[in-house]
Amino acid sequence: MDARYVFTVRFRLEPSTDVELDPDEFETRLTRPADDPGEEGWLFFRDNLWRGELADEAYFRQLAEDALDVTVLAVDYRSLDADEAYYEALQEEIAENLDLFKADSTTEVLNKYLGSSVELRD
Repeated sequence: MDARYVFTVRFRLEPSTDVELDPDEFETRLTRPADDPGEEGWLFFRDNLWRGELADEAYFRQLAEDALDVTVLAVDYRSLDADEAYYEALQEEIAENLDLFKADSTTEVLNKYLGSSVELRD
């Protein structure tokens, strides 16, 4: 079982010495492992995403700056990249805990938080 959240991060390098960079802004792909359904941290998507977008982009920029030690200009959520086993386990865990989401179905939860941004792989 394997899954990760995928983001794009746009950042700027700001040298501390008298050198110049051209370009000084870059974009990269950042991934964060998805915690196994039911384990601590598995509600990351509920707490941080809304309809396939970051719920608080400023907060995520700060998290990325802390992790990368660069000035982060933008962070965008791209997808939950998961294998079939993870996705099935996630659906089962959501179904058992619908009260945590104020929803009536697993499909409603997935749409509410992840939108259409789930990429399944073999």
